[in-house]
Amino acid sequence: MASSRQDYIAPWWTYWLHNFPHLNFNFQTVDNTFKPEDASYQQSLIFLACVSAVGLGLSLLVLSAYLTCLCCCRREEDEEVKRPDTCCVTWAAVITGLVICSAVGVGFYGNSETNDGVYQLTYSIYNANHTLSGIGSLVGNSLGSMQVGLKEHLERLDEIFSPRGDYTQNLRFMQQMADNIIQQLTAMPDTRRVQVDLAAIADRTSFIEYYRWLTYLLLLILDLVICLIACLGLAKQSRWLLTVIMVCGVLTLIMSWASLGAGTATAVGTSDFCVSPDKFIANETKDSLSADIVHYYLYCSQSLPNPFQQSLTIFQRSLTTMQIQVQGLLQFSVTVFPTAEKDLLGIQRILNSSEFNLHQLTALLDCRSLHKDYLEALLGVCYDGVEGLLYLCLFSLLAACAFCALLCAIPRAWTLIAIRERDYDDIDEEDPFNPSRRITPYNPGRSQVHSFCSYSSSMGSQTSLHPPLQATSSTPEYMNQSMLFERNPRYENVPLIGSGSPPPSYSPSMRTTYLSMTDAQIRHFGTDFQI
Repeated sequence: MASSRQDYIAPWWTYWLHNFPHLNFNFQTVDNTFKPEDASYQQSLIFLACVSAVGLGLSLLVLSAYLTCLCCCRREEDEEVKRPDTCCVTWAAVITGLVICSAVGVGFYGNSETNDGVYQLTYSIYNANHTLSGIGSLVGNSLGSMQVGLKEHLERLDEIFSPRGDYTQNLRFMQQMADNIIQQLTAMPDTRRVQVDLAAIADRTSFIEYYRWLTYLLLLILDLVICLIACLGLAKQSRWLLTVIMVCGVLTLIMSWASLGAGTATAVGTSDFCVSPDKFIANETKDSLSADIVHYYLYCSQSLPNPFQQSLTIFQRSLTTMQIQVQGLLQFSVTVFPTAEKDLLGIQRILNSSEFNLHQLTALLDCRSLHKDYLEALLGVCYDGVEGLLYLCLFSLLAACAFCALLCAIPRAWTLIAIRERDYDDIDEEDPFNPSRRITPYNPGRSQVHSFCSYSSSMGSQTSLHPPLQATSSTPEYMNQSMLFERNPRYENVPLIGSGSPPPSYSPSMRTTYLSMTDAQIRHFGTDFQI
């Protein structure tokens, strides 16, 4: 943007936020003009922040209702279902994780944008404060030189030139010119008060922004950590991880809604300022600066007259006149009064120094320097700052919704874990396919193992069955699963004789053969098929 502007155009999102309803605690409409010291305006911003508390209450109410329905109205699970449907929980976890990751990305961008905008604001304020400090320093140095240094030299020269009336007349004329300079410099606005105010504003803004940036950074990292723990807990189906997620999810849900309320109130208040910043600054500086000076620096138009032009012109003309007088005295009086040369040269140095200060003061009082800082501050706070706050509000809203969905999915995951553990406990201890039975130590004294599978392939009819060789051990062959699984994988399909149905791993042909056997045949085979 150019250093000189004709008007200030606020971004569209500031007008959108500026039009938000401003209500006080009595639900009465409040003027949306930026007035941070007004009690009603403060109440309107607090009211906007409290709207997020309503959202938090609704979220907790929905969660409570969902958990109540889940506990009281849960459908009875089929006890024979070994693998319950986990599709809903899986998809809920995946979608929630994606939403949280997207929200964290938006939050990092918004936090960076807000920090950049506030940094540009404080940097511009410090620059303006440096300019005002330079103006105050130049004015103070020039006043000191005229009131102290020049006065001492003129008093001594008045004693030296007392015999010559024409020389003393020149000294009185120089004193009048010095008084004119002092009068113009005294009429300059006192920038020390404005300088202190700007320094305090910049320091306080930097302090608040640092802790705001740090708080959001920790919240973003916390959301990522909880998302990772949630994925790990759902993958491993760990109860204690899901408990940690439940507690942390509730806390994060509360913090998300709180950050949404604070961000909304800050964005609306900043937008109220950005819509009409000139009006606010003019009202705040009306007691310390005149309206024409404020208007000159706020708009910096070539059509506006410089309010300091007259004072600077008088300053310049007075210095020029005094320098001409000093040159004449040095040329004609030194030959008559040699002792006056030292004081005349001292006055000349003061005038040269004052002229140098005048040039610097003219440059600093020009509107382009302070107006440039003003525009950069507006760009920082109204464009990057408010835009970043909107992204942070979006992050808070997405995170609140995602964690609300995650908290709804965790109880369902608990239910699935309970069903899995119940089905695992329901396995018969005598079932050879029970994992706890597979830890039976291997018996090396067992010489031979027979199974039903070894006879099923050669059995053409019931009369073709012949008893196998008896095992040396009285322990049924299928009871020693460790040996079966370690020595020969084909014994994986050993039947469970005596139950109503074979294990699920039986093939259809084996099941048909098993059911076709009579009790006599089973007795005929002896202990190989007895439990």
